[in-house]
Amino acid sequence: MVKPDELIVDIAARVEAGQSSQMSLTVVTGGAVITGRLAPESVWRKRVAEVLKDSDRLGEFASVFDSPVKREGPPTHLHFHVARIIQGTVGVPETGGMYRVAIEDVSAWTVGDFSYS
Repeated sequence: MVKPDELIVDIAARVEAGQSSQMSLTVVTGGAVITGRLAPESVWRKRVAEVLKDSDRLGEFASVFDSPVKREGPPTHLHFHVARIIQGTVGVPETGGMYRVAIEDVSAWTVGDFSYS
């Protein structure tokens, strides 16, 4: 079993406890670079549910994300919003997306997000 980095677990726990979405983070996971702001899981789920509800084809899946968070112990995932996957000199999507990343899959990270022109 992989032991997640204690620093990143503490960052995620503080985001959850403070219900803050101002912490910017960049992670490398599975060879991808994801950069953006962290959100508490409940806020992230709510936003994903809102997006799905507005979709004609995916509305039925909103209830999966609308359910309350039932978790004990330290966070196991990072919940990014306004996030981009960095590919060369661009970020996908340009407007930012919603990503859930398992902390144990993070191979490298830094505080802050990448900006590019």
